[in-house]
Amino acid sequence: MERTRIIVADDEAIVRTDLKEMLTSLGYLVIGDVGDGQSAVNLARELKPDVVLMDIKMPDLDGIAAAKILTEEHIAPVVLLTAYSQKELVDRAREAGVVGYLVKPFRESDLLPAIEIALARFKEFSAIHQEVSDLQYALETRKLVERAKGILMDTQGLDEQVSFRKIQKMSMNTRKSMKEVAEAIILAHQATKQ
Repeated sequence: MERTRIIVADDEAIVRTDLKEMLTSLGYLVIGDVGDGQSAVNLARELKPDVVLMDIKMPDLDGIAAAKILTEEHIAPVVLLTAYSQKELVDRAREAGVVGYLVKPFRESDLLPAIEIALARFKEFSAIHQEVSDLQYALETRKLVERAKGILMDTQGLDEQVSFRKIQKMSMNTRKSMKEVAEAIILAHQATKQ
């Protein structure tokens, strides 16, 4: 089984070293460590880790702003490790999509559940995001196919079922999706109207 790949971001080198040791002893693979938020984002974009552990207070880009970028880009879940537990920071972290929040000082035994839960939540969010994308694509396809069917019915005098089968057959024969075929029919119809 592959080890979970982690990036550590903290502006204090000693904290990064301690974290790397803890994570390694827990069986995780630390694939990078950086001292500021922008570097964490850049490294995560490049290496595509499974999890990013990040401090909040860092130069260039704070951990919450960096977490927001990583969450929006669906790169990796972020667990914040911080000495700060003010409600305002917790609210910002929640709004940024952070999936874990550990307050320093923490023990090595605190890391494992935080990381594993972050991984599970991120996997769930990713599945939901994919499902929403698939549904949006299906709805868009359905609308275009309906419109293309209407065009075929009007221009060729076909009934609804025959129009649908014609689009389906064109899709199979051209090895194009029904959406692409419907778009082509709509475009061709629009071109003839001009």
